[in-house]
Amino acid sequence: MPESSACRICGGDVVAFMDFGEQPVSDCFLPPGSSAPEHFYRLVVGACGSCTMVQLLNEVPRERMFHEDYPYFSSGSARMREHFQGVAERFVATELAGDDAFIVELGCNDGVMLKTVAEAGIRHLGVEPSGSVADVTAARGIRVRKDFFEESTARAILAEDGRAAVIYAANTLCHIPYMGSVLRGVRELLAPDGVFVFEDPYFADIVRQTSFDQIYDEHFYYFTARSVAAMARRHGLELVDAERLPVHGGEVRYTLAREGARERAAAVAELLAAEDAAELTARATLERFRDRVLKAGEDLTSLLRDLRAQGKDVVGYGATAKSATVLNYCGIGPELIRYVTDTTPAKQGRLTPGSHIPVVPHQRFTDAYPHYAVLFAWNHAEEIMAKEQPFRDAGGRWIRYVPGVRVS
Repeated sequence: MPESSACRICGGDVVAFMDFGEQPVSDCFLPPGSSAPEHFYRLVVGACGSCTMVQLLNEVPRERMFHEDYPYFSSGSARMREHFQGVAERFVATELAGDDAFIVELGCNDGVMLKTVAEAGIRHLGVEPSGSVADVTAARGIRVRKDFFEESTARAILAEDGRAAVIYAANTLCHIPYMGSVLRGVRELLAPDGVFVFEDPYFADIVRQTSFDQIYDEHFYYFTARSVAAMARRHGLELVDAERLPVHGGEVRYTLAREGARERAAAVAELLAAEDAAELTARATLERFRDRVLKAGEDLTSLLRDLRAQGKDVVGYGATAKSATVLNYCGIGPELIRYVTDTTPAKQGRLTPGSHIPVVPHQRFTDAYPHYAVLFAWNHAEEIMAKEQPFRDAGGRWIRYVPGVRVS
């Protein structure tokens, strides 16, 4: 019988459809020679038969993932800086017109979105639990609360600042297993006609592209319009809009409001119908996805072993959190990938979680181009390809594994 557990949203039966085995904390990069033990957990993902929410069966304690030395900064990508500026400008134009308008961002990271809001003179607050990242936000003149968001946090913010016209979260809500507390807090803090807007990876795109590396410890939930609508209803909220986004390999921006407060956009019904037609969480669909993941893992490992046997130099590009799933699931280490290049100083000079491949500065890559580079940061492929044209001109070739393993 497949492994199962209780749904964290509705209490229904969650049946596993993919087991990635023992995995490390995805953003825990160890110093070479460190004697500190790594924390491992079983990465198993399943779907609820009642509310359809796709979710992990095992939770990693939040303090292990989002801590003082959390190494991810949203401003690192030019494309994402542009994306978040557009989000902020849209809120300023449509939802934050009042003299005393107030916006709260959950998981504001380095303040890339709130920077534009702050410059417009609008009351704001970022909630960010990762200490060093929150310090960067504060240094930019953005008001930030160093904390996890939950019901008690919302009450404290409400007492100090009043209700929020907008509550926003990007690539954050899917990280939070204790969703009931979060949504009770949102409902408490939200103005009567306010909106809760969040954008996260879209499960339909993960299935379509076989982008299995989107499944890792920080991503506890994998949303669809159907599961978000069911989740919202349990907390007196309603899904009133849903917008497909081309960032991070495919996301959806969901807009929730109090029940009856806003008219529901036609896009919601359209997305629900498309999901139903695709039978996204049907057992057969999930089993086909699993089979494609198995093949992708086998193909990637086989290719890297063949290149190694030929004496080719292979490195990785982008020490992403999601690359932990690929490397550890496939059993890939420094014997197959010599190093991983990354522009994040906090990761450089350290080892990839579990697989222990050295992470080096970008200059190492440009000083002596390898024969092949595995593109772990594939969600930024367009930006990277333009930047790294000299690598291709020098004869370098990219190895891609989404949607399937290929050399380009």
